[in-house]
Amino acid sequence: MQIGVDTFIWTEVFTEKDLWIIEKSEKLGFEAIDFAIAHPETFPTEQVIAELKKTKLKPVTSTTLNAENSLISSDPAVRRKGIESLKRLVDINKLIGSEILGGVNYAGWGCLTGKPRTEEEWNHSVSAMREIAEYAIQVHPKMKICVEPVNRFETHFINTAEDGVRYCKAVGTGNMGVHLDCFHMIREETSYTEAVETCGKEYLGYVHVCENNRGIPGTGLVPFAEFFTALKKIGYTGPCVIESFDPGFEELNAQCAIWRKFADTGEELAIKGLANLKKIAKQVGA
Repeated sequence: MQIGVDTFIWTEVFTEKDLWIIEKSEKLGFEAIDFAIAHPETFPTEQVIAELKKTKLKPVTSTTLNAENSLISSDPAVRRKGIESLKRLVDINKLIGSEILGGVNYAGWGCLTGKPRTEEEWNHSVSAMREIAEYAIQVHPKMKICVEPVNRFETHFINTAEDGVRYCKAVGTGNMGVHLDCFHMIREETSYTEAVETCGKEYLGYVHVCENNRGIPGTGLVPFAEFFTALKKIGYTGPCVIESFDPGFEELNAQCAIWRKFADTGEELAIKGLANLKKIAKQVGA
């Protein structure tokens, strides 16, 4: 099992000043690093490439859309912004050697309508994503675009593994996957095992191993032994990445509702989480 770490552990927006995080992640014992890229236009791609070459880390990326570039918007101009932003992310993934683009990449994160998703929203997002996925096949055929089901307080669009698989099938390009996150799963799924089996090896493309309160993984309610056993059963071999946020973040905190620290530093949370998850994975032979 490849346990990785998200750049959100240290920084809200990854820029040139954060390049040290790459080497640091490997020194701490992580095997993968997730670059959280909400603003691809400012991402220091060339410098990241140079730093990654100094390590053996497996790079992956994740992103979020917003009200100005949501793929479910009724405004074609807004959807076009989302399409172009995600195409730029496809390019970045190819350049840095990442084969996974996860996150809330199908709708505006936190953009709730106060009612269930509509057929029109579904069709808008699927159509836009199909254009992005077809572009990815041409530009970076090894990459999977993985949609992250998140909890009902952060989107009304994709909340469960079943939703995610249905979306991937609707896009129908063969390079789509589901990005499961244990934090969201504990709110929306009825079984960790069933959620993993719903995706299966065909559709489970990426995993975030977050605790139910976004604290130190292995100290809360998430049944990691069950989850890892399910991952082993379907043959998942991708990265399992620790993600959390600091209450000092500005752009993310309103969405994530992080009002208190779960460790003295994000780095401490990641280090302790890594130790806990390695121990659990060893116990179940994952």
